[in-house]
Amino acid sequence: MGLINADFHTLPELFSSVFSHYRGKKEKFPIARKINGVYEPIPYDSLEQDVQYFGAFLRENGISPKDRVAILSENRPGWYLADMAILNIGAIDVPLYPSLPPNQIEYILRNCSAKGIVVSNMLQLGKILSIWQNLPDLNLVIVMNRLEEPIEDVIDLNRVKEAGSKILDSKPWILDGIKVEPDDTATIIYTSGTTGLPKGVMLTHGNLCENVKSCSSVIRLDETDCSLSFLPLSHAYERTGGYYLLFACGAAIYLAESIETISLNIAEAKPTIIFTVPRLFDRMKANMLKQISGESAIKQKIFNWAVKTGEQYHRQMNEKNRASITLSIQHNLADKLVYHKIRKKFGGRLRYFVSGGAALPQKIGEFFQALGINILEGFGLTETSPVTNVNRPDKIKFGTVGPAVKNVQVKIAEDGEILLKGPNIMKGYWQDETATKEVIRDGWFYSGDIGEIDRDGYLKITDRKKHIIVTSGGKNIAPQPIENLITDSPYVDQVIVIGEKRPFLIAVIVPDFAKLNEYAAAHSIAARTSKELIEHKDILQIYEKLMRTISRQLATHEKVRKFLLIEEAFSIEKGNMTPTMKLKRKAITEKYAQEIDKVYNALNMVYNTE
Repeated sequence: MGLINADFHTLPELFSSVFSHYRGKKEKFPIARKINGVYEPIPYDSLEQDVQYFGAFLRENGISPKDRVAILSENRPGWYLADMAILNIGAIDVPLYPSLPPNQIEYILRNCSAKGIVVSNMLQLGKILSIWQNLPDLNLVIVMNRLEEPIEDVIDLNRVKEAGSKILDSKPWILDGIKVEPDDTATIIYTSGTTGLPKGVMLTHGNLCENVKSCSSVIRLDETDCSLSFLPLSHAYERTGGYYLLFACGAAIYLAESIETISLNIAEAKPTIIFTVPRLFDRMKANMLKQISGESAIKQKIFNWAVKTGEQYHRQMNEKNRASITLSIQHNLADKLVYHKIRKKFGGRLRYFVSGGAALPQKIGEFFQALGINILEGFGLTETSPVTNVNRPDKIKFGTVGPAVKNVQVKIAEDGEILLKGPNIMKGYWQDETATKEVIRDGWFYSGDIGEIDRDGYLKITDRKKHIIVTSGGKNIAPQPIENLITDSPYVDQVIVIGEKRPFLIAVIVPDFAKLNEYAAAHSIAARTSKELIEHKDILQIYEKLMRTISRQLATHEKVRKFLLIEEAFSIEKGNMTPTMKLKRKAITEKYAQEIDKVYNALNMVYNTE
């Protein structure tokens, strides 16, 4: 069926068309959340009524069209409610990652002159209370959780809805006459940025609506579909794909309880589509292989045979559009013995994972495809609403992000940069014309990514333009493909390759300590701490062998000459990862500057004496 109604040009029109379609249909619902161990649906009628109450409250309390209202919350029903209410009255919402510290929240709220903010709980409210005195424009603070004790000038969501109901009774016209145009800014999403201060990306109603329509023609969804939501709604990818697109097609959204409960929640929700990032696949593959390693030798042998059979089958299907009779028979047998059991663990109804936010290693995609689980890798940026490219269900090419979606043009500049044009391109950066003019020239958006387009029109991302390493010898090196080779190892959790203005490349590696501990136990390696473990000569040999192996696939100037093992994983909390799980190269190289210098000094001594 696709879109419930394709005739919408603003988000309020989208919401209205879907609410109208499902009015009175109590068995249908847009969102379900866990209450007392059971998923409970929120009916369309109930959500629509609450949106009206919330909107009336905002209007009565001084929020006018084009005012900015922030949302600081984890994924929960209140997030959708706040978003719909803010947009319906023509105001602009500003989503904030719940992991942000108070000083970064303060910067964003000051920068956009936010008049109001909706927060989820007491933890997030505490951040706002600590900075409120520095925010002269902020005069409305709403908390989703019930307030046990009154807090001056703060109101909880239950009281907002009660007040909104009374306002609508006394002023039934309060929501009338609000005109929202396609070119009006709907949201300002602050890009986390791997360097510098965040910039506010202004996305219009038209940007987001056109992107929803483009995506709906690639991935066919209807009211029989449902998804499990766990990526933050403050991310443009989850917001457009995992929220607006699903809502527009009548698909249900089940809210995961946490990252830790995803496996359980998948089995309960039985999703048909899941929007996620590559890091989840790494974890799932590692858990799967760990489980298999505990099985009998015969079961391990059957599993490995099934993976190999699946890879061969899909390789033939991709190359020739058919598989040999022998391979097809083996594939059917593997499905009965292995694949269907794995699909059952994913709820038994899963049609696609959609992967975005970072590069999906080709081998990971092929591994899951071999097991009968399709991953559609896509590409886009916050500035492009965000989807520009996605692999097609009928032709998946791992190692690429697929062809452009409808109405999006892609071309490659002379220096390899990917340029994009279409109705999904942002209005600009909030109050930053200089930065806007840097990235939008002659109607083309300069993505900052380096790539190439193959003969089928599939785009391949090779690296970030800003991440290109220029060695002291003048060689330009894209680190991402090298990092992908390194992370293929089960003993590597995270890696960053560095070498800017240096003679050689080195890798800073966060080991997979679960795997290392297994190896240490199996080889009687005694180590009391993680530090002792990564300094042990037998452990170092694992990574030395890995570097030698990947070196065979690289040009001389791309070879990683040495590595540095570190104990502490890169994370958002430690400031060396963005909220969208991208590594902050500058922050990492600064933090480990002394250790990196030692590695280079030792390397220089070796090469100078040769």
